[in-house]
Amino acid sequence: MSSASAAIPRPGRTKAFLRLVMIEHSVFALPFAYIAALTAMFLLDENIHWGRLLLVTVCMVGLRTFAMAANRVIDREIDARNPRTAHRELVTGAVSVKSAWTGALIALVVFLGAAALLNPLCLALAPVAVIPMVVYPYGKRFTNFPQAILGIAQAMGPVGAWIAVTGEWSGQAVILGLAVGVWIGGFDLIYACQDVETDREVGVKSVPARFGVPAAIWGARGCHLVTTALLAWYAASTGAGVFFWLGLAVVAGAFVYEHTIVRPHDLTRLNRAFFQVNGFIGIALFVCALLDLLVRGLTV
Repeated sequence: MSSASAAIPRPGRTKAFLRLVMIEHSVFALPFAYIAALTAMFLLDENIHWGRLLLVTVCMVGLRTFAMAANRVIDREIDARNPRTAHRELVTGAVSVKSAWTGALIALVVFLGAAALLNPLCLALAPVAVIPMVVYPYGKRFTNFPQAILGIAQAMGPVGAWIAVTGEWSGQAVILGLAVGVWIGGFDLIYACQDVETDREVGVKSVPARFGVPAAIWGARGCHLVTTALLAWYAASTGAGVFFWLGLAVVAGAFVYEHTIVRPHDLTRLNRAFFQVNGFIGIALFVCALLDLLVRGLTV
């Protein structure tokens, strides 16, 4: 094989990298960035600015791809010692560390480039968004509350999307960002319950490992109660209409269902709660929020 042909990435390698960063999980945070961006557009001039919305999408996917790739590289030794994660691409060799860092750096450049095209404040604050993404995987090594770091990282999405549209801070965006951060931190508490025994053996810190699964489940319930309250505050502060409130009712119902199927001594349906229910929450609220904005006068 010639050196030129060897330099061409194989299709299987690209697919392996996309599996590594779990690109489909963008469904969790991206809808809330859209809610923030579209609400800001409505309050600004009631028009959808498609170019800015595209750049928001590029920023969100780029930053998340960087964060996931960095997370996998940093955690690869821990993943190798956990039966649940021992099949991950960096552990099996399907993706090399060099390839993972290369993909991460490309994603970071894409994120910074899109931020620069939006406005000066987005570019200036971009490094602030990157920091918790890198700190989070180390969090499980020094704190029992790494989900708090994850929540801070995820809270920046809606805030950044709002700034992308208006070029300035907004208390309303901060409320929505807090709602997203507490929500994701809460369901990550549930997700961490499946690794409690392994975490204790290898020394990984988490709420379930330190305080037990029942405490983590109750903590998640509290987080999702706070999330519902924050979303209600956001709705009131932005003058949301009936369709947004209907979406909030759907979200509240989904939370109740999630905590009905996941109990401290029954984690058999944990994956359904984590992937299906939480994915549904983001999409359902986005659809209702979009419909609400369109009814109130948002122009496509």
